[in-house]
This record gives sequence, C-alpha cells and structure tokens, in this order.
Amino acid sequence: MGEVHLHRRDKRARGRPPQPPAVGAIRRHVVWNAGITALGGLLFGYDTGVISGALLFIGKDFPGMSSIDKELLTSVLLIGAMVGALLAGKIADKIGRRPAVLGTSALFVAGVLLAACSPSYGVLLGARVVIGLAVGSASMVVPLYIGEAAPPRIRGALVSFNQLAVTLGILVSYLVDYGLASTQNWRLMFGLAAVPATAMFAGMLFQDESPHWLLSQGREEQARAILAQVRDEGDIDAEITEVRALSQRSSTARDLLNPKIRRALVIGIALAVFQQITGINTIIYYAPTLLSSAGFGHSAALLANVGVGVVNVSMTVVAIWLLDRTGRRPLLLSGTTGMAVGMLALALTFLLGGSQLHGTGAYVAIVGLFVYTGSFAVGLGPVFWLLISEIYPVMIRGRAMSVATIVNWSANFVVAVCFLSLLAALGDDGTFFLFGSLTLVALGYFYRQVPETKNRTLPEIERDLGLPVDAAERNLFTYTDR
Repeated sequence: MGEVHLHRRDKRARGRPPQPPAVGAIRRHVVWNAGITALGGLLFGYDTGVISGALLFIGKDFPGMSSIDKELLTSVLLIGAMVGALLAGKIADKIGRRPAVLGTSALFVAGVLLAACSPSYGVLLGARVVIGLAVGSASMVVPLYIGEAAPPRIRGALVSFNQLAVTLGILVSYLVDYGLASTQNWRLMFGLAAVPATAMFAGMLFQDESPHWLLSQGREEQARAILAQVRDEGDIDAEITEVRALSQRSSTARDLLNPKIRRALVIGIALAVFQQITGINTIIYYAPTLLSSAGFGHSAALLANVGVGVVNVSMTVVAIWLLDRTGRRPLLLSGTTGMAVGMLALALTFLLGGSQLHGTGAYVAIVGLFVYTGSFAVGLGPVFWLLISEIYPVMIRGRAMSVATIVNWSANFVVAVCFLSLLAALGDDGTFFLFGSLTLVALGYFYRQVPETKNRTLPEIERDLGLPVDAAERNLFTYTDR
C-alpha cells in the first residue's frame, strides 16, 4: 500500500493527473472537437453546391448574363480555393492550426455576407473569390487539425467525418435551393452559410491548439496537458517522442523530384486529375441548369438535385464503413465502373431522346445521375483523399499532398469553366460521352497502377511503389505507421 501512495505522489510531483480521464470522456471531447472543426467541411460543401440553384435566379437581378458569365461565377471560387489551399498550410505551420481555422471561418462569414449583399455582378464575383479562399483553406486545415488532435485508434473515422460533412453541406445547399425556389431568393441562398460559419468561429474559441503543432514549437508542457484530455496516459510519451523526432526532420520542394518517389507522386496527381475530369463537379455545379434546359421545371430540377445530394451522402456513409473492410482498390475499381455506366447511360438518353427529355427518358436521366453520383461517393471521392495520405513518405507527405490538392482544384477549375461551352459545342450527348470515355481511361489506369493499401504496413506499401527500402535511402525518406 505504501508503494502505491509513493507512486501516486511521484506522479503528482511530475505534474501528471492522479488518474487518466475516462475513455468515454476522451471520446466525447474528441468527437466534439472534430464536430466543431468539421463545420469547415460543411461550409466547404455548402458553398460549392449552393451555386447550382442560385444560377437559376441570379440573372433576374443582373440581366444579360451569358453562359461564360455563369461559368466564371461558378469557377472563380476554384481560383480562390487554389490560392487558399496553397497558403493555408504555410499559415497553419507559422501561427498554429487553431488560428488558421478561426481565420478560415472569418473568411467564410465575410465572403457569404458580401455575396448576399452584392450590388453588382463584379462584387458578387469578388465575393466568390473570398469564399473560394475559405473553401481552399478549409480543405487543407480542417483535416490537418482533426488528424493531429484525434487519437490514432479513431483518427481515420474522424478524418472521414470531415468528408461526410462535405457531402452533408452539398445536400443542405440543395435543400436550401429547393426550399427557396418559389421566392427565387438567391441572396438568402448564399447568406444562410453565415450561420454555420459563425458557429464554427465561436466554437473554435473554446478549442485547444493542436498538440502536434505545440510540440513542433517546443511547447511540450502545453502539448502534454492537451494530450492528457484526449489520449490514454500510456500513449502520451510515445506520441510526444514520435512527433518530436518528425518535427526535427526537414524537406524541400526538390525532394519531390527524387526519382525514388516519382511513381507515388504520379499516382497521386493522376488520382487528383481523374477525380475531376470524369465530371463529378459538373453534376454538383450544373445539374439543375442541365435538367432545366432538358425540359424540367425549376422546382422539379432542384428536387432531382436534392435526390442527387441524398445519394451522395448515403454512399459516403457506406464508403466510410467499407474502406477498412473491403479495401481501397475494390471500392475504387467498382465505383469507377459505376461512374462510367451512369455517365454513358446519361449520354445515351440525350442521344436517343434529344435535348428535351420527357417521360421515360427523363427518369432514365435521373437514374443515370444517381448511379454516377453514388458510384463516385463510394469510390473515387473518398479513396483519393485516403490514398494520398498513405502512399507518400512521411517526411514529404505534407508537400506531396499539397501538390495533389492543388492539382485537384486546378482540374476542377478547368472542367467547371469549360462545361457550358462544351455543352454548346458538343451537345448534351457528346459532352457526356466524353466524360464517360475519360472515366473508362481512369478505370484502366487505376487497374494497372494503383496499389491496395488495406491492412498493409507503410514499408510494404513503400516496396509496392518502388520507394527506398534500404536503411541508407530511408535516411531521407522515412515512413511512420499511423
């Protein structure tokens, strides 16, 4: 008994709590933390999806808008997102993850309120750039903050929670668009995003800084106190040692050109490009416009869009459940196959039924949209983000993921800015045959080049990709199991 008392006094003397927090308390704290931060994912989804309905009504306040004006209004957000993604990582490294998330939420508030009050098309265009900066920042900072704050045993689920929040945000934007269709109030469609943005800012005021960032700044006592709230006591010292060791390593942009990691870098870039050029965001941005031009009324087009959003969310939940059970490759290959089937069915519907769809043709087109969107949500959508976090050496993982993310936003911009022009040049059927063909090309590439990473250690993935395997080479490129 005396030894027990001495042990407890010794723990108090070292500044440790007498007892570790209960596991239930840890989980509640972490889930609440992730939930507040994932509002950034919700805003990401909402602000990229809301334009699909708003485009139907903006012209009444700004008459004379051309297809090019609509493309620019949609795609300029993506220019802001590229810049936001590029700057967010540097800002988060310099001033901390928490201030970066606070700044992101403030940008969201400013951007959506400016959009809602825009007196002219030019001001609305500028507001979309500001919103884009926030979206790009959220795409980088939110998963980074959640991943560093979450315990390793539930990190994957919580990071995937952010992806689910993105799809929920898209669905909410579709519901808002549909609910406001009768009033044609596009300003309120934009402005409602200020509510979750303000909640995110207020919630982050009560959150802690990332313990990993604190350790990288040499603030170990603060980091240890925060880790004690979200980790089992026995895990804290090992995590501090690992993070301290990793923070002492450095890398440069030149390391990305090392031939030893070229294949992994190319796979990440290819996944980023194929995720966009197979057409997903043409559906997210332009589905109501497309369906309206095909003979649907505004309300019917927006209601069909809500169905697309429900399928997107539902299949994302399925993907989160399956990723660690069936593996990445089966979901990627089967999902890409389903995308090709849905897109080609859509193309055939327009080829056989013409530009005005009625009766059976209209229903087939909607089913094609559902099949395509659901297949993306269970495959290429989540698998891309997961794989780029697994296939790179830890020393350059941040830089390599930044490259893949910026390429993803760039491809998104190119597709968004060209889509309506493609429709005018190739017609509905030709445009969707093009996307369907590109999806088949993607399927062939994935089958030949993308490895399975389920239940494989990072060194095993390393060998599969031809990355350094001997001790001397690993001195530069080192993996750490998560």
